Amino acid sequence: MTHVDRDRWGVPRLWAADVDALARLQGRVAALDRAWQISVERWRAEGRLAAHVGAAELAWDRFARRVRLDDTARRCYERLDPDTRRWVEAYVDGVNSGLAEGAAGAPEFAATGTAPEPWQPWSPLGVFLVQHVLFSTFPNKLWHAHVARTLGPEAAGLFAVEGPASSGSNAWALPADPATGRGPVVAGDPHRLLELPGVYQQVRLACPEFDVIGLAFPGVPGLPHFGHTGHVAWAVTNAMADYQDLYRERLRRDEDRVLVRDAGGWTPAARHVEEIEVRGGAPETVEVIETPRGPVIDHDRVTGDAIALRTPSRVEARLGFEALLPLLRARHTGDVAEALRHWVEPVNSVLAADTGGGVRRLVAGLVPVRHERCRREPVPAWEPAYRWRGDYLPLVDEPVDGVAVCANDRREDVAAHGTDFAPPHRARRIRELLAQGAGPSSVHTDDRLPAGPLYRLLDRLDPGRLDEPARALLLRLRGWDRAMAAGSAEAAAYAAWRAALARRLRVHPRLRALGEPCGFDELFAPWTDPAARIGLALDRLAAEFDLAEPAAEALAEVAAGPAPGEWGGRHLLHPVHLGVAPAVTDAVTAMRQRVALAGDTDCVLATSSVPGVSDACWRGPVARYVWDLTDRAASRWIVPFGASGRPGDAHFADQLTHWAAGTLIPVPAGPLTGDETT
Repeated sequence: MTHVDRDRWGVPRLWAADVDALARLQGRVAALDRAWQISVERWRAEGRLAAHVGAAELAWDRFARRVRLDDTARRCYERLDPDTRRWVEAYVDGVNSGLAEGAAGAPEFAATGTAPEPWQPWSPLGVFLVQHVLFSTFPNKLWHAHVARTLGPEAAGLFAVEGPASSGSNAWALPADPATGRGPVVAGDPHRLLELPGVYQQVRLACPEFDVIGLAFPGVPGLPHFGHTGHVAWAVTNAMADYQDLYRERLRRDEDRVLVRDAGGWTPAARHVEEIEVRGGAPETVEVIETPRGPVIDHDRVTGDAIALRTPSRVEARLGFEALLPLLRARHTGDVAEALRHWVEPVNSVLAADTGGGVRRLVAGLVPVRHERCRREPVPAWEPAYRWRGDYLPLVDEPVDGVAVCANDRREDVAAHGTDFAPPHRARRIRELLAQGAGPSSVHTDDRLPAGPLYRLLDRLDPGRLDEPARALLLRLRGWDRAMAAGSAEAAAYAAWRAALARRLRVHPRLRALGEPCGFDELFAPWTDPAARIGLALDRLAAEFDLAEPAAEALAEVAAGPAPGEWGGRHLLHPVHLGVAPAVTDAVTAMRQRVALAGDTDCVLATSSVPGVSDACWRGPVARYVWDLTDRAASRWIVPFGASGRPGDAHFADQLTHWAAGTLIPVPAGPLTGDETT
């Protein structure tokens, strides 16, 4: 017996008689609600997106083939234990049962002349890999290589902040209050690309073994990152761990054979050629090479070196899916910790709390033990010093007394796992707000910028050396409360000033050389574009350089130009989507007219933009949640758009205005029974 119903927001509540039947039902509902989305992710995993939408996706398809996403997914699937493999296969059966019906209501299929294809048993693992292969630090190492080559190795520290496509997530746990009888509270908001449809799918999963609410990845069974079983709840943020390494490889050709330089001389590398179909164009071939370190993902066009990527998931042929079923069955924080001993990547900071009052902080995933230089840049593959040593840092598992906050910052529990962490101001601000008694929604939507070096630069400018319009603007910004509120003219003026400053810094004598060609694939441009990296490093640059002159020039430019307006009129919602169907494009236009966004990259409300490049927001909170361990029905959540991936559906974007305003909606509660069949 299976049963599906939906709450007033269209969030599915699923019941089945056993875990495999429930996985099958979850897969079917994912296909009904998100057929186009999960098909795209499956094609991306296989490097076949260009065949369906055209040549614009060739850069991704080349990378997916070179990095061997589909092959890694298959290897990880083959190593699953029997129970997990059967469970994943049941999910795939459910996806395949619902794809045709789901596709019939998705306009993208008709617009591209494509049809959904039956999933392979390992497709969910491929979808998970797609979401996280660029989630770690290896693209930053390409940027570090460019900085070292153009500015010198000592300049890398100027850009030791979150990258343009990095995270910005927050999570916190409040301990139980014995005086009132309140249990712990876990809350947070993961920040990722604002994809349309949303990357997370709200769902309730129930069977005789468990009854869990949480946020699922469409295309992946279970609830990997955020869930509440009624007994224990968990939340994750990016631990900012460094677990992927890049190796410079020297290749030699011998007809169709490829030899690679190793410590003991030249040794054969695996090599074959694949063909990428292109909708509306000629097919393209891609050479796939794998060295003893890992797949060759790119070539440095400056040095001529090949660049190979080494990851724990490929080395171990495991992703961590063995943790997913135990998480659903968890009743105590210890169960969460035990489940996450199977986790591989991405490496996560985890907060877990249970109805007994226990709170734990974990760091889960595999971080290899190796030479420190591997954490900073691509290293010579032929030098034995840079080999992985075969062991990994142990799982961090520690009890928490008091308030715990994770905001991608450097803390004792994560310091050994990474190199580049987020600045501490988000975590500090969250602790300050919680100490003041602020509720979760107030924390989620806090839009106050820190008084960092960039803002303090305004205090160092001499008003007497500015013309009247620039002086007036300077005094306005000095008196501003630093709130990046949607209706704030001062926030808009500040953003215009820092953008003008960022543009000037591109030609600053100490940074101009960054404009030289970086030599890496266009796919990595979000990480290797000097304009973006300078814009996101303004605080550090303001602390290191004397920027009084360009800052004054930028102020004069803004004061002499048209009025910047209000921040919400510049900070426009820019959800990431393929744009293949007019109905979706029209829906996005309507969304922008319905909401005005507050927040900014350095706020707790990290609706990110890239100063000097664009004020548009394409990265931000892809969900918000409050897990109440006293009464699960009192928990709340929100996503940016809605439960459905079909434009025109009542639940395509019905949560948008609540998300923009910071309000939360109830989780699906009430009894579930199996007396109705679908």
